[in-house]
Amino acid sequence: MYDTINFRLTQSEAGGVDFLSETPCHLADVGEHYFNDDVVLTGNLDGLKVSLSRHQMKIYKGSLCKWYLGDNFQTMGRSDTQRAIEKLSDTLHLPMSKATITRIDIAQNIITKHPPNVYFNHLGTLKYANRLQQPSGLYYRQAGGQLCFYDKFKEQKSNKGQIPELYEGKNVLRYEHRHTNRIASRLNVQKITGATLYDEAFYINLLKLWKESYNSIQKINDISINFEAMRTKQQLYKMGVLSLVGQAGGQLQMIEQINEAQKRGDLTKKQAYDLRQAVNEACQIKEGLTVPNEAITELNKKINEAVKFYR
Repeated sequence: MYDTINFRLTQSEAGGVDFLSETPCHLADVGEHYFNDDVVLTGNLDGLKVSLSRHQMKIYKGSLCKWYLGDNFQTMGRSDTQRAIEKLSDTLHLPMSKATITRIDIAQNIITKHPPNVYFNHLGTLKYANRLQQPSGLYYRQAGGQLCFYDKFKEQKSNKGQIPELYEGKNVLRYEHRHTNRIASRLNVQKITGATLYDEAFYINLLKLWKESYNSIQKINDISINFEAMRTKQQLYKMGVLSLVGQAGGQLQMIEQINEAQKRGDLTKKQAYDLRQAVNEACQIKEGLTVPNEAITELNKKINEAVKFYR
């Protein structure tokens, strides 16, 4: 389930190779630039962006999965990743298994019953993340990276890419967990190298995080009147509050709006407290007044199955 992988290989890790004179011959579209008065060469390796300086080489853009398998509709697991890094090493004549990894994208294409935007509407807030819904998809920005949900079919067509026959005429939702900042410390390892990527324990932990991050998103279910759970006026009032919570995007989003209103001075401290309490009380009986959304139930199942299948 690996997709984009960024590498950084230093001169000492590469055995003292002269990147500027020995590596450009393996690249296309080589250009020369200057950074802090040092020469930097940039080039392309069949879709992977490469930069070279006197001290290091970086692969900083492009899908390793697409580079190795031909497209990133396919899934690249541990074995494919090992073979891809071996091929990269042979192509560049560099020990890429020793390179430090500075970005990891774990991703999967999921064939769904409904168009992807149907599912976006039922994915609510995520603690410690900013939820950004855009025409192109749904994004959660976190301190260490992003969770991304988008229509893979549309993305491929906009890039004029070919759609594999398996996916023709299907709804394809793409879910990516992008690790882009301080990834070693966030994944509780001392260092991540190319060889680390195909370590079994490390890979399983990444898949677990991919699944758990999705499961941590607050799901917005369909709200229905359950008369077995609601027989009093007070319960009816709570149903109204719960309906507003659903429209706001979930419990955390509603609380955030109340807090912002307090900061603006629209609500007093006491009023904000009372509203937060009303929201929390309504959400405590949420199970009695909501029903699981069919689309989210489907997506939950497929996310969990993906982790089991692609280990």
